[in-house]
Amino acid sequence: MISRRTVVRAGVAATSIIGTGGMLLPVVNASADEPRAAGAELDPAGIAKFTQRMPLAPVLQPYLTTSTTSYYRMTLKEASKEVVPGLTTKLRTFNGSFPGPVIKAESGRRVVVKQTNSLDVPTSIHLHGAHVPQDSDGSPMDLIAAKGGSKTYTYPNTQPHANLWFHDHAHHMESENVFRGMTGTYILTDDTERRLGLPSGSYDVPISLRDARFTDTGELVYEMGDFRHRNVILANGKAWPYFEVAARKYRLRFTNTANQRFFGLSLADNSELVLIGTDGGLLTAPYRTDTVSISPGERADVVIDFSRYPVGTVIELRNKHIDRDEPANEIGAVLQFRVTRSARDDSVVPAQLRTLPPMPTATVDRSIEMRMDETGAPSSMAYINGKTYDMNRIDTEIAYGATEIWTVHNANQYAPHNFHMHLVQFRVLERNGQAVTEGPETGLKDTVPLKPGETVKIQATFTGYRGTYVYHCHLFDHGAMGMMANMRIS
Repeated sequence: MISRRTVVRAGVAATSIIGTGGMLLPVVNASADEPRAAGAELDPAGIAKFTQRMPLAPVLQPYLTTSTTSYYRMTLKEASKEVVPGLTTKLRTFNGSFPGPVIKAESGRRVVVKQTNSLDVPTSIHLHGAHVPQDSDGSPMDLIAAKGGSKTYTYPNTQPHANLWFHDHAHHMESENVFRGMTGTYILTDDTERRLGLPSGSYDVPISLRDARFTDTGELVYEMGDFRHRNVILANGKAWPYFEVAARKYRLRFTNTANQRFFGLSLADNSELVLIGTDGGLLTAPYRTDTVSISPGERADVVIDFSRYPVGTVIELRNKHIDRDEPANEIGAVLQFRVTRSARDDSVVPAQLRTLPPMPTATVDRSIEMRMDETGAPSSMAYINGKTYDMNRIDTEIAYGATEIWTVHNANQYAPHNFHMHLVQFRVLERNGQAVTEGPETGLKDTVPLKPGETVKIQATFTGYRGTYVYHCHLFDHGAMGMMANMRIS
């Protein structure tokens, strides 16, 4: 388990450049006394790619439904799964599943989830991107005790459709808990989305992406900031799997659940991807591109039309955001699609997907600086506006109902960050002084990436609930190193 002292000891030991995407990532090396998994390192070059079928995440069923509410139970528990072919990996999971379960919810219909923690470590479950009361937000210090503690979370679902996900958020432990498997998917839908005729049912597939590192016995190797050694790519909990598809349109909902890795997703033939939504649901119109980028915590809702390929075609989904020192045949590969059959397709991708309401006039402007030490010293830490996280300090006071513009700047020379705000979805107004008028950042967002030196301007309205919530870097290791702050809406 990572502790605050271990985080501070770790520091930033080196930096590296991710070539294609121009992203920069710090490499944080654990100290000599950091616990390590026993056994020799697993060489990813020896893993047989595209031999495992990509599983579908299990859809969780409520144990009770009423006219207003669906009730669920989950148990946080250890489980062993075959992640790498032929090896067994011990994981920390929701209900023993990897990938984690899917909850399918509807706007206007409440969901109540009782989480029971049978793990040896405390947890706090955050529904990422959700508009929820403070006591159900999964605050970093609002913990479920280890070995039998429980907590009930209430999700009112008063927001429109969105691609949400849930994960551990226990401070100093979230990085390791998520690395060891504690993630799940929460799909919120509404009538606006349902009546569009998008691919649905078995043609609407959530896919969780991440990287990992293993010993040759299958054990996960966790070290803080160990970006460059996490050299095995997982899709829905399997190392480099394949997925059989019909020659028709599919809706693929990608979530980047990695601790630090950025993905630039593209098909091997650079053919068209149709981005229809991001964190907070659908864009106003489809965005056609050959590459979709998602930083840790972000979601990308993509339609791929496999009817352009003859039955029998095999094509890879690739990752363009790779380090110049990483082998492209490993980190560059994500999963393989196999077009195995034909199928009727009545789905459509309309030219107009939704209408976003006009943004209210902002009355407050704030400046947020994200920075981490890049010296490699043992005391290296991470900061928001020059301060590390203190659970007892309120960093930002916000009037209930206020609309504010936040200018967020990455002050680092080498390290990328991304900015995640709890409670609200926001709009991205500018990136590096240029107005955002098209593409993935025109929709509702809750997480936004910043390359070194970049600045983004975002706008949010703080309504619905009063209380204390956090904002932070969603590269989990950076948050664990202190890049997190409290805002109080009152």
